[in-house]
Amino acid sequence: MEALTLGPAGTYSHRAAKAVADEVVFTDSKTAIVEAVASGEYERGVVPVENSTEGPVTESLDAFAEFDVAAVRELITPIRHALIAQGPEFDVVASHPQALAQCREYLDENYPSATLESMTSTAAGVERAREDPSVAAIGHPQNAADGDLSVVAEDVQDQSSNATRFLVVAPASERGEAGSKTSFIVYPNVDYPGLLLELLEPFADRDINLTRVESRPSGERLGDYVFHIDVEAGLYEERTQEALAEIEAIAEEGWVRRLGSYDSETVLD
Repeated sequence: MEALTLGPAGTYSHRAAKAVADEVVFTDSKTAIVEAVASGEYERGVVPVENSTEGPVTESLDAFAEFDVAAVRELITPIRHALIAQGPEFDVVASHPQALAQCREYLDENYPSATLESMTSTAAGVERAREDPSVAAIGHPQNAADGDLSVVAEDVQDQSSNATRFLVVAPASERGEAGSKTSFIVYPNVDYPGLLLELLEPFADRDINLTRVESRPSGERLGDYVFHIDVEAGLYEERTQEALAEIEAIAEEGWVRRLGSYDSETVLD
């Protein structure tokens, strides 16, 4: 099976995708991943949706609202950042903006005079360090396994619990009801006091735990929102079906998209 994810090779997205597919293909756009799966061009896509330090990946959420796909699996990847360079002396630290942000305290304390340079991916930062001895990179320790690079310091992330959550997406026809978690999107297309409370109460009333609630602009008008909701329950459960029936009644002027139910696993390498 082929899976499409963010490139280039060596990114955390790549590591997550290897747990899904025998062959991994790369693109530079989260939206392109979701669109390619929705169109049937690829069987699977692996998309980052949330980081424990930096929060939601908004481009992915917006793509889920734009294209009809199924979420079939959740992958949690612990983030272990290393400082990688040709030698101990450098003037620039290059990496993806999120990786730089996740190591901000370490860099401020140990390399306060270094210039931080944003790259399209952690792997691109590693290639920059490979080409220029005055540049260090933030990346996975294995990125220094070959070539002229070495690990200057390991575990330089500010939070030891730092992890990124990925969703594996498939064509909408593969949407499942079995799993310990469910994701769905609600566009109420109305606005009145207490609306959000009404959307959440059906789950609280049935002891369904909400693990994530995000709002994103609908793009229709100012102050109009789409809600992304994850719950710890499967679509096969009667309580989940009852709660969603109430949500669909509240959002009768808009729509509710069920991304599907899935199980979660942790990918260490």
